[in-house]
Amino acid sequence: MRAELTVPSGYALNFKSVEAILREEEQALTDLKFAFKQMTSPIAVRSSAIGEDSAGASFAGQHLSVLNVNNFSQLISAIAGVLDSALASSAQSYRQKMGVDGATKMGIVLQELHHSEAAGVMFTRNPLNGEQERVIEAAWGLGEVVVSGLVIPDYYRLSLQGDILERRIGDKDIALRLLPQGGTEEIEIPPEKANAKILEDADLQNLHHLALRCESVFGKHLDIEWGLAGGQFTLLQCRAITTSHG
Repeated sequence: MRAELTVPSGYALNFKSVEAILREEEQALTDLKFAFKQMTSPIAVRSSAIGEDSAGASFAGQHLSVLNVNNFSQLISAIAGVLDSALASSAQSYRQKMGVDGATKMGIVLQELHHSEAAGVMFTRNPLNGEQERVIEAAWGLGEVVVSGLVIPDYYRLSLQGDILERRIGDKDIALRLLPQGGTEEIEIPPEKANAKILEDADLQNLHHLALRCESVFGKHLDIEWGLAGGQFTLLQCRAITTSHG
């Protein structure tokens, strides 16, 4: 937000605040209620643990993200769920494997939920072979279907100058829909849309410029999550790529 990147509005809770909330300390709950009232519902509740997503370790898929939180009761449950995910055996094993020392301390991001018509990921360097090129994957609806492997996304490669090197249309036959009471459900996408191109040339250029802006703030070799609605791209998450290619 300070860098004037287009991101959803929200709040960050440090790990002491998270622990105080779950101990039901009055001041912590009052502060949380105030923050929640300032936000437009629904919101997403995302992990931000100390040691998470460093240049040497990515916790993608290890910690819980809770989407479509509509009320304060759901918010408390979501915060507890995110913390519990950090204490799960798989996450603890990953911390040990990657040499992340110390007790687990979970900060949390509260983020207004972006109502994406399409979403996906962009790597500013090819994560499979280390080539200096951008790799973009896209699917309909919320981006979780891409990062969790529920669909075959559209696939694009761009040069570092923004030239289109490759375009492959995937089979995006599933999307996530927000439920009125909170949470999400999978829905089927009809074949004519599932096999339709998501990103036009102008969209790819806009993503290229988003990559340049992110690199100017966070450095090279980034893993970016984005959402698209009304022709406008929103930055949802940005972390360092962690692969054997460095």
